[in-house]
Amino acid sequence: MNNQTKGYLLAFASVLAVSNVFIFSKAALNEVSLPQFGVYWFGFGLIWIILYGIKNKSFSKIKYFERKIYFLFIVLGIIEIAATTFFYKSIATIPNPAITSFLGNISPIFVLTLSFIFLKERLNTLEIIGVIIALSGAFIIGYKGGTNINDMFIDGVQYIVLYAFLFATSSAISKKYIKTLSPILIALNRTIFLFIFSVIAMIYLQESLTIPSSALKNLLFGSVLGPFLTAITGLLAIQYIDLSKKSIISSTKSLFVLLGAYLYFGVFPKTYEIFGGLLSISGVLLIIFGKIKQKKSINK
Repeated sequence: MNNQTKGYLLAFASVLAVSNVFIFSKAALNEVSLPQFGVYWFGFGLIWIILYGIKNKSFSKIKYFERKIYFLFIVLGIIEIAATTFFYKSIATIPNPAITSFLGNISPIFVLTLSFIFLKERLNTLEIIGVIIALSGAFIIGYKGGTNINDMFIDGVQYIVLYAFLFATSSAISKKYIKTLSPILIALNRTIFLFIFSVIAMIYLQESLTIPSSALKNLLFGSVLGPFLTAITGLLAIQYIDLSKKSIISSTKSLFVLLGAYLYFGVFPKTYEIFGGLLSISGVLLIIFGKIKQKKSINK
């Protein structure tokens, strides 16, 4: 199997895993608080990552890291705490996880914005059109009426905007240092920070470790898919294929979430929400194709 095939398979595995994260996390968050969720979700995830790392001898390079790498881990950990908190807060707030997934398609817009501001990358016509279409789709889904900014959108949109911005920042840093840090160490660092943060939040809020068995089952399955498989397969994929190619595959995530939400919860978006969701996916694809076209013109 060549590297490109490995990359495509890993990217598709990442899409399947993250699609189910929306489902299992929503099911668990219907029964437990966010701190309880975090302790079990990331606690289990930490176990899977450590076992995987030991089996593949992934931790040996830690002793050779320079001080700036440890600082980078701290920065990434802090960003991930904020981004992930807002992500699961949005899942807990918005009734249908498919809607959360559709709205999450604004993430590439923040990636483009950060690249434009900090890397001075120019936007081509396809990317600009893609941004407009993706934003239009998100607006159609999230708009509930009125002109007051505080009441204009459904509850939960604010968390998605914050999550998307922070996720784009984390992704840009991870991509830049992926070869130095390795996917398993980035995933381990993220999960450690989130687990510690969840434990502190649980102690501070005096939450109980006792949760329903049905929630524990969803947390156990979800922790394999979320902190472990999604993180590992997604980061491994961009070692073998270009980020834009992985992004094309990742753009189908919302469709899998849509199917999973219907099968698991029996909920289905309204017609205008599906229309807005398809618009958001189309916008993301145009952004990706615009980026591919830009790279080809540079390489000529």
